[in-house]
Amino acid sequence: MLYLDHAATAPVRPEVLEAMRPYLTDVFGNPSSHHTAGEAAARALADARERVAGALGMRAGDVIFTSGGTEANNLAVKGIVLGALQRDPQRRHLITTPIEHESVLESADHLRRLHGVDVELVPVDEQGSLHPDAVAAALRDGTALLSFAHANNEIGTVQDVAALAAVAREHRVPVHVDAVQSAGWLDLRPIGHAVDAISIAGHKLGAPKGTGALAVRTRVPLEPLLHGGGQERGRRSGTENVAGAVALATALELAEVERERSAAAVTATTAEFIAGVLEAVPRARLSGHPARRLPGTAGFTFAGTSGEAVLLELERRGVITSSGSACAAGSDAPSHVLVACGVAPEVAQTAVRFTFGRTPLPAGAAAQLAALVAASVAAVSA
Repeated sequence: MLYLDHAATAPVRPEVLEAMRPYLTDVFGNPSSHHTAGEAAARALADARERVAGALGMRAGDVIFTSGGTEANNLAVKGIVLGALQRDPQRRHLITTPIEHESVLESADHLRRLHGVDVELVPVDEQGSLHPDAVAAALRDGTALLSFAHANNEIGTVQDVAALAAVAREHRVPVHVDAVQSAGWLDLRPIGHAVDAISIAGHKLGAPKGTGALAVRTRVPLEPLLHGGGQERGRRSGTENVAGAVALATALELAEVERERSAAAVTATTAEFIAGVLEAVPRARLSGHPARRLPGTAGFTFAGTSGEAVLLELERRGVITSSGSACAAGSDAPSHVLVACGVAPEVAQTAVRFTFGRTPLPAGAAAQLAALVAASVAAVSA
């Protein structure tokens, strides 16, 4: 089987498993405990926090370890907006886009329903790009937060974070960036210097599922979602997952060391694959921006087919992939991302997403894969 659903999750790296093993066995203390066993765990946690902060261009005190990207996005969106409301009840305007991950969109809807927050979804263009002038037109005195993904999880379009953050900065509006998909593929340090909060998830990088972090500037008021023991400087209570924090830091550092080399190689493979599919399947249309996209993401629509049928045919031929976000798997609804980009709902339901790992495929594999896609589309269209 050829696994091409790395945007959903990646396998745990052996180096990561070895790095976390001591904290699942010998160094088992609670990092909040004031004894030798607890202090050893606390040192490992502090070291992991420093390492994650360095990769994100943030300070160690900014990093909050979470159970993954969904919790990190929930804490960012709800926590920052509620923190702003505590200081100024008039700051109840949230800006995001209609192509965000469900964890952002449903957090925004929660704020709208329970706290009366005015949620504004700024449209994107047909390639999924968010334009600074559109954000500038939406900003107002009561805006509490601008939240968007660095790179879209379904179509791979990469946003111009520097330009978008500069517009928000003119209005003194905090910016949260969901970097769950871009971490390990793109340099996040300039992003960390430009924005106020960044979300990442370990299982996209080679750490186990259930690991992640939100880095948020300590100057930004943040209302915690979990209350109890006051861990993470009172911003996220609960005994910390020390092994998970070490795993996340290790995976992030390994990806950073390899990033430029692997991104270049995977970009070349993906470009060859995209060209091959577009040539072999006349009805295929590439989703997202043709150039400003993640190195390993290639999504297509195949009008006149069933996306689910294409997926099943590909798996029968040895290729595992998906139709989009794993968090929306099993839904009959068309992709909200593609619909927001102007794709007709019946065409959006034909979407198939291929996401490559950081290890390049062998020479000639991209062409062979494109031929398999063409054969699969032909088989379900017969």
